[in-house]
Amino acid sequence: MNEKASVSKELEAKHAKILEGLLKLPENRECADCRSKAPRWASVNLGVFICLQCSGIHRSLGVHISKVRSTTLDTWLPEQVAFMQSMGNERSNYYWEAELPPNFDKRGNQTFIRAKYEEKRWVSKNRAYPTPELGGMSIYCDSIVNGPKSYVPKKIRNFSLEEEILTKHATPIVAKARGNSFDLKDHTIASAPPRGPSLTKESETSTTNTNRSLDLVQCVQDANNDCSTVIPAPWATFD
Repeated sequence: MNEKASVSKELEAKHAKILEGLLKLPENRECADCRSKAPRWASVNLGVFICLQCSGIHRSLGVHISKVRSTTLDTWLPEQVAFMQSMGNERSNYYWEAELPPNFDKRGNQTFIRAKYEEKRWVSKNRAYPTPELGGMSIYCDSIVNGPKSYVPKKIRNFSLEEEILTKHATPIVAKARGNSFDLKDHTIASAPPRGPSLTKESETSTTNTNRSLDLVQCVQDANNDCSTVIPAPWATFD
């Protein structure tokens, strides 16, 4: 069965809205190869948005290198839309154009594109091939259920794998340390002292409530002990 036939008209309309939103991102407003404005085509396996002229060159590379789809004319599968959401021109070019000289002349589009994707001429050996961001499919599902959201432009470069791991583990620590003092020498988090009369009053109230709770527990324990040592009445014995 053709996978495209399983895409309903309703789902296809939602895909169109998601793609329209992706094309409005600053990094996707220009062709990933020639930088011409308002691209309307995409390479679904490279994760880039391209113009009409460059899409023809991508087709000539073969589907083993680039699979071209129109953002407005073709039917998209869910995994293709999810992949485009997690990639985009900036993330992809971070790998393919890592060592591209500044102000490089791209007027010979076909020569440039073949050198970029076939020969991998400007790929850095120190950068791994970009993989989809974690949660790409969950972002897609959220877009389908709740509609595409307005994206916040990224003003910084994409993180390396090491930076992503560091950020993942450091963020909970930073969030936990907000409002507290963090001692780097012994790696312990100390609560900040209360400031102002209102906080002092709340602290005293909390201490009083705690003492009352402890007194209540002690009272119950004492009552249990007293019950265990009560001498039974004479009539309660069967002597």
